[in-house]
Amino acid sequence: MIEKLENIIRKSNNIVFFGGAGVSTESGIKDFRSKDGLYNMKYEYPPEEILSYTFFIENTEEFYKFYRDKLNSLNINPNICHKFLSKLERKGKLKAIITQNIDGLHQKAGSKNVLELHGTIYKNRCMECKKEYDANYIFNEKGIPYCECGGIIKPEVVLYEEGLDSDVVNKSIEYIKNAEVLIVAGTSLTVYPASSFVRYFKGKYLIIINNDETNYDSIADIVIHEKLGKVFKNISL
Repeated sequence: MIEKLENIIRKSNNIVFFGGAGVSTESGIKDFRSKDGLYNMKYEYPPEEILSYTFFIENTEEFYKFYRDKLNSLNINPNICHKFLSKLERKGKLKAIITQNIDGLHQKAGSKNVLELHGTIYKNRCMECKKEYDANYIFNEKGIPYCECGGIIKPEVVLYEEGLDSDVVNKSIEYIKNAEVLIVAGTSLTVYPASSFVRYFKGKYLIIINNDETNYDSIADIVIHEKLGKVFKNISL
């Protein structure tokens, strides 16, 4: 299957990559839903509750304890998957990366056209005056980070109860609609609405790479149940 995938990649110059938490796990970042993921760890509050907009507003200090402890990727390095995709983009084959991750590792690896469905830790904004702050300011502060105007600073990550950015969604769907090859990797395809994006693909080859089965395996042209690093290290461009 990996050899077949390699042949498809070599022949195509219109590839779109759609990735989830599994893309970053080999960099040491926990995913959410696996047995070792964040959602199966024990906290004073369930992680799904902590990562909601209501919790952010009502328990801001507790939110930031979790956020700094579990979502700080400033010192994390890209892995072979991020680097492979960056190389694919430089060769003109990969047109866009659509990611559910907020860690910024695709950009660290050198990728330019990255659509971040759930936002990024690297952008933070005062809820009052809208002044922007970088990630270092947020992660190096203690307690609740405040703007110089006195307002609370919120990371520009999409929390539960918040909608996705419509521009990012529309661009993502457009890239998927026009792609010849769609590679879906490191995602369970269970989080709505991102999981529904696959339905817009009308191209030649749908490829799914994930440790576990997904609901879209039956319609994919290639399904590989392996770690992403193992797959991409065996593909030469």
